[in-house]
Amino acid sequence: QVQLVESGGELVQPGDSLRLSCAASGRTSIPFYMAWFRQAPGKEREFVASISLTGGSTAYIDSVKGRFTISRDRARNTVYLQMNSLKPGDTAIYYCAANTNRQGIYTNDYNYWGQGTQVTVSS
Repeated sequence: QVQLVESGGELVQPGDSLRLSCAASGRTSIPFYMAWFRQAPGKEREFVASISLTGGSTAYIDSVKGRFTISRDRARNTVYLQMNSLKPGDTAIYYCAANTNRQGIYTNDYNYWGQGTQVTVSS
C-alpha cells in the first residue's frame, strides 16, 4: 500500500506560479510511476503530467507544455508539479497518482490516488 498526500493548492491570479507537492508514504521502497491529473467542475478527470521511475522521462498534456514541469525527489518520496503562467482554465482539483506498471496517461493506469488539492486561478 502507498498513501499519497497532495499540498500546495491555493487561489492565485492569472500569470502567477504555484508548486504542488505529493508526498508518498507506506511501501515507498517499491518504485512507482507517478502522475498528476486534474478535474474541473463538471468535467472528467484529465491527465496533466507523468514521470518515469528515474525521472528521466516526462510527459504532458498539450495545454500545459512549456508552462508546467513535473519532477521527483526519490530521497524524499515526493513528486512536484511546478506550474507557471497559470490561466483560469487551469482551475481544478489536482490529484497525484501512482502505479507500478507503466507511465500511463489514463486514470485506469493508476492504482493509488491522493485526496486532491484545489487550485483556483482568478483575478
